[in-house]
Amino acid sequence: MRAIIQKVSRAKVTVGGETVGEIGKGILVLLGVAESDSEKEAVYLLDKTLNLRIFEDTDGKMNLSLLDTKGELLVVSQFTLYGDARKGRRPSFIRAAAPNEANRLYEFYVEAAREQIRKVETGRFQAMMDVESVNDGPVTILLDSEKLF
Repeated sequence: MRAIIQKVSRAKVTVGGETVGEIGKGILVLLGVAESDSEKEAVYLLDKTLNLRIFEDTDGKMNLSLLDTKGELLVVSQFTLYGDARKGRRPSFIRAAAPNEANRLYEFYVEAAREQIRKVETGRFQAMMDVESVNDGPVTILLDSEKLF
């Protein structure tokens, strides 16, 4: 499982002009699921996401997590995180999970997040989405459950 984590002052997802998810200060997660992933990887990645110390304390140092700041979370599925463009010019998505399994693990991640975060919003799985965000910092972190980076 892979995630792009962005600390945002606000973020929003629209589908066909309709807002389907919107947050204020918090984290935007672009989440990709691999064919080999299970709940174990989702739990690991969620724990890492919620506890990343990327928010400033009173001294201006990044010492606080989303849990500490009681921030909001917007989770958007993005299978293209498993795009492999090392050969040729067209990415291969062979490592991405099949849609049913990817959706199941995406929903598992979201529901587990809702047990810990007061406001969790989502995009719409398999929809063409417009994602707007104001990256705060900017702070962008890459996470991978296989610890490749």
